[in-house]
Amino acid sequence: MAAGIRDVAAAASVSVGTVSNVLNAPERVAPDTVARVHAAIERLGFVRNDAARQLRAGRSRCVGLLVLDVGNPFFTDVARSAERRAAQQDLVVLLGTSDDDAGRERAYLDTFDEQRVFGLLISPVGDDLDRLRVLHGRGVPVVLVDRDGAGTPFPSVAVDDVAGGHLAVTHLCEQGRRRIAYVGGPAGLRQVADRLAGARAAAAAHPGAAVEVLATDELSVLAGRTAAERLLALPPANRPDAVFCANDLLAIGVLQGLAAAGASVPGDVAVIGYDDIDFARSTSVPLSSIRQPAADIGATAVDLLLVAAETPEAEPRHVVFTPELVVRDSTVTPAP
Repeated sequence: MAAGIRDVAAAASVSVGTVSNVLNAPERVAPDTVARVHAAIERLGFVRNDAARQLRAGRSRCVGLLVLDVGNPFFTDVARSAERRAAQQDLVVLLGTSDDDAGRERAYLDTFDEQRVFGLLISPVGDDLDRLRVLHGRGVPVVLVDRDGAGTPFPSVAVDDVAGGHLAVTHLCEQGRRRIAYVGGPAGLRQVADRLAGARAAAAAHPGAAVEVLATDELSVLAGRTAAERLLALPPANRPDAVFCANDLLAIGVLQGLAAAGASVPGDVAVIGYDDIDFARSTSVPLSSIRQPAADIGATAVDLLLVAAETPEAEPRHVVFTPELVVRDSTVTPAP
């Protein structure tokens, strides 16, 4: 049986309270007593139960981070940055992925609630934030990640996805493209809808340009390859001369599908993605993309959480980053 705090107290000939002080406030204890208690701890192999201690205090030192798809390198970069910033505050990040599934999201929220997390960082699946409001009402700070929380009680950090969609299609139109396919889904995701809204606004500003939606069930490489096959099955006169993908994984799949069919990129079809993940520059045709500052998003989310925890009565702050166009060979033929 593992040694407990009472065993340590008996071995060191001190009270349980003294052992507790040595562990939590050693400055209150005489140095020789501290040394004696630590010797007993080492001899017995005692491991303190931080979980029980933190639960008694009302909250743990763990932050729940729930993202839409941990397989997307964008969210991986957000999580890595959040973890680094949290570690500076002696916090640990527990990472979960909802896989764009509302039921899975609810299950994670219940688990994080049971674990008495310090706070919650979440990229929500849909617009129903009632469960988050319940947690917030019980004193759990919540920060929306990759979602503008204006109009909600939650601080948020996001990118202006309408502006990002506008950037992407404006760039395509400036290259002379007019028949533009928007590949993305599920349509219920706010990010997908906002990027499409920006794309349509940009097309409206260029005579003859139009955006047609090619919906996908998910934002994956496989879904992108399937989308490319559907585009290539259209009569040649109806095929798009450009494709704007809701994320880079889709765009990589589209590039793969076009290459397998012998289509020229950007000669026959220009392709642009979204997120500017590391793989974007390493594809067979380097991928143009809309860059999101993933590291800034992750670090800022933790900063907002700390403020919400320390001053819960403060008005929630909403940070919105501006996306950036990154041009590579998939939309502009390199000079000879």
